[in-house]
Amino acid sequence: MRQVILDTETTGLNPATGDRIIEIGCVEMVGRRLTDRTFHYYINPERDIDAGAFAVHGLSREFLSDKPIFANIVEQLIEFVDGAEIVIHNAAFDLGFLDNEFALLKRPPFRNLASKITDTLLDARQMFPGKRNSLDALCDRFSISNKHRTLHGALLDAQLLAEVYVAMTRGQEDLSIDLIDYTVGVDSTGHTKALPTNLMVLAASDDELQSHEKILAEIAKASKKDPVWSPLNAAA
Repeated sequence: MRQVILDTETTGLNPATGDRIIEIGCVEMVGRRLTDRTFHYYINPERDIDAGAFAVHGLSREFLSDKPIFANIVEQLIEFVDGAEIVIHNAAFDLGFLDNEFALLKRPPFRNLASKITDTLLDARQMFPGKRNSLDALCDRFSISNKHRTLHGALLDAQLLAEVYVAMTRGQEDLSIDLIDYTVGVDSTGHTKALPTNLMVLAASDDELQSHEKILAEIAKASKKDPVWSPLNAAA
């Protein structure tokens, strides 16, 4: 499955009043792993930047004055995202701006390019009701370092969101046991078959054990209690 994690920066909060996209960043994941493909552009909005927006991303009209306009990068954007599941934090905001940019070019809505749209903000609110679910808060909750993030940036935020998404969707998702075939290992008379004697035992490597302990630590931090299989609970 191909996924594109996407983020934008804008001149303000409302495309209906003329605000425009000034930066777009995308990273690609295939099979839940990041590839080396990214899409990143600064964009000339041909208008001023709101003071509040500038305080968030630090992108000035002067800096953007020699950057391409949206119409000049739209074909590359379409090629990069077409047919993928698109993952966005607060999707309504970014999709509103992207659909507006496409409408100004008399094109069908941007969202039509996606096979599926996943909003990690909505998912986080279901997972952690009543808690802060900003990207920064989720990075902290899942022990993802964002110390290098002093200002918002579309590509950096997309890269952080990719890590957050993988952490949010990691683990067993179905506790159903009614599909287990209990006849496996039983012969035609209903008696248990003898176990093979030539089984190969593969012990976990040191790296695998360290990765396992890291995941357990992340689970413990997210749930604010030790896993039931930890040595402390086992001793109890």
